[in-house]
Amino acid sequence: MSVKEEIIDVPSEHIRNVFGACDHYIKMIERSLNVTILTRGGSLKIIGGEQQTDRAFSVLTQLITLSLNGHALTEQNVSYTIAQVMDDKQANVSALYEQLICHTIGGKPITPKTAGQKAYVEAIRDKMIVFGVGPAGTGKTYLAMAMAITAFRNNEVNRIILTRPAIEAGEKLGFLPGDLQSKIDPYLRPLYDALYEIMGAETFQKNMEKGLIEVAPLAYMRGRTLDNAFIILDEAQNTTPAQMKMFLTRIGFGSKAIITGDQSQKDLPVGQISGLDESLKVLAGIPEIGVCMLTSKDVVRHPLVQRIVDAYEQYEKRRAADADHHRKGDRHLSGNRRKRSDKQGS
Repeated sequence: MSVKEEIIDVPSEHIRNVFGACDHYIKMIERSLNVTILTRGGSLKIIGGEQQTDRAFSVLTQLITLSLNGHALTEQNVSYTIAQVMDDKQANVSALYEQLICHTIGGKPITPKTAGQKAYVEAIRDKMIVFGVGPAGTGKTYLAMAMAITAFRNNEVNRIILTRPAIEAGEKLGFLPGDLQSKIDPYLRPLYDALYEIMGAETFQKNMEKGLIEVAPLAYMRGRTLDNAFIILDEAQNTTPAQMKMFLTRIGFGSKAIITGDQSQKDLPVGQISGLDESLKVLAGIPEIGVCMLTSKDVVRHPLVQRIVDAYEQYEKRRAADADHHRKGDRHLSGNRRKRSDKQGS
């Protein structure tokens, strides 16, 4: 194997951002792409196989561009850039961060961080109804919330309505003290958290008192027509088919609805069909409805979360394959018994 060397210059004011604490990002690139990177002042020398060196050069070029555009590098966007280059995808990672949605109350910009998230945000802009389906950590709810708040601030909608089915996550919590709002708040806490971070607690409370923002269980949607609203149904995998149909038929003129869910984390009773699963089949092919299937590659939490998601996906595939193998074996044995019985009877 021929050895190739490449040298890339890093502007002095961006060295800390590109290298990471204790050269952490450089070490990530070395481990992932099997190259050696030597640092000499403001220059990096990449040594490795031809393909590996070219990939490392591409990763570093994109990271430097991100830094030059004013973005603080994180382990997530470094890891994602490496993954994109290793998949031989020519994704321009820095372009993802140019699609600003809004800022949090603390001034942090909210932008798509993966190609899947970018497609999701574009679908929300273009479609009346969008399904955002994918594993935990892919930003389904958070990005939908950012888009809702942006539409509200721009007077594109008159109110924001956030809802989710009030189903316990595999636990029986029993009696909860307090009034009705206190009982349902624990189920809606993730929605509150996103609202507080993006809008601020004080602004949120004022708009909620005016009725411009509503956070309620899904059961409260029955019998209503929701006009000029941005509606988000979260944890949709825990709806029944009847609940999903009820929700989808509430949407009125001037409204936009986002349905988010993770098909791998259902808390419905055993044997109960998920309204999310059924609706994706029933509504397939309707052009006004967008469906964005996010994957583990779109996870923007700690990189370990991505590996956990992948591990569970592989486990579920193996379990499904084993179950299918056993079913085929049972049918084969049953067929043999019938043949023997027929011979004996004749």
